Amino acid sequence: MQQTSTQSPIDPATLGADIKRWGKALGFQEVGICDANLSAEETQLLAWLDAGFHGEMDYMAKHGVKRARPAELVPGTLRIISVRLNYCPPAAKESWPVLEDGNAAFISRYALGRDYHKVMRGKLQQLAETIAAHIGSYTYRVFTDSAPVLEVALAAKSGLGWRGKHTLLLTRDAGSLFFLGEIYTDLPLPIDEAQAEHCGSCQKCLDVCPTQAIVAPYQLDARRCISYLTIELKGSIPEQLRPLIGNRVYGCDDCQLACPWNRFAQLSELDDFAVRNGLDAVTLVELFAWGEADFNKRLAGSAIRRIGYECWLRNIAVGLGNAPPSPEVATALRSRENDPSALVREHVAWAMAQHLW
Repeated sequence: MQQTSTQSPIDPATLGADIKRWGKALGFQEVGICDANLSAEETQLLAWLDAGFHGEMDYMAKHGVKRARPAELVPGTLRIISVRLNYCPPAAKESWPVLEDGNAAFISRYALGRDYHKVMRGKLQQLAETIAAHIGSYTYRVFTDSAPVLEVALAAKSGLGWRGKHTLLLTRDAGSLFFLGEIYTDLPLPIDEAQAEHCGSCQKCLDVCPTQAIVAPYQLDARRCISYLTIELKGSIPEQLRPLIGNRVYGCDDCQLACPWNRFAQLSELDDFAVRNGLDAVTLVELFAWGEADFNKRLAGSAIRRIGYECWLRNIAVGLGNAPPSPEVATALRSRENDPSALVREHVAWAMAQHLW
């Protein structure tokens, strides 16, 4: 949202402290502030793009350096207010037992409840409006994984944590199971100090990755990442990677599950992120039986719905191909041998071939 500053001079230090207090009152666990200089991160971004690690996420290259230049995205930006919000559902079944059950469907824990974009955007807008109510109009724009924003880099600069070797933000007191959001603003607020890194010699996230997508510390090849393959990729999943996906039908949490700092991950206090539709412990066969109307109705308001029904079935077909053979799995796959979608038919045929049917 763009507004023109009209308010008389304010005390930046007092306002910065107030913003953090208001943010926590709205439910954010932490609030930090940084400047708009991401020149070091820009160099890393360009190298990552040049390596082709973004895969088919053309928007990553389309926006180019604008991701690392906040003032080009929102003219007049001086500061970025970064926030984090815990998402771990309190009553969800533990992840490892689900991953180890070949008949179960694993869904990344951040997607078990309501779409985080809506929750975060609403709270960020409330914070921005609270600031305006106290100081008058000013220039701002809120973001939550919704525009060319280097959110991990900004959160790290804001003192909310450090970038882990898996490329996600880490904190000593909450691990990495949280969402990030930002407010770009022209307010000359005092900035926070960045935290020291605490990964040390640990590389459990690299070792556990099923597809070895973390090609080096702090470097992710999205083309091999299961989250990319099951969410961002719209076409056929490369055959050599399908067996490695296991039963992960939407996203992958393995690098976070293996991270020692997530022993300190905190549960969400928001009903928005509570488990819906029993998605924390559901079978592949059950999900494969959903018709398109079921998919749209049950996943209304969920981040999962944005991948569409066709990719949803594609992902489950791969899971069924990796599942233990059984009459139930065979019946489920045969029910979609002649699916209207060529993409679904291809992955069903692959799955059946894994069982020699």
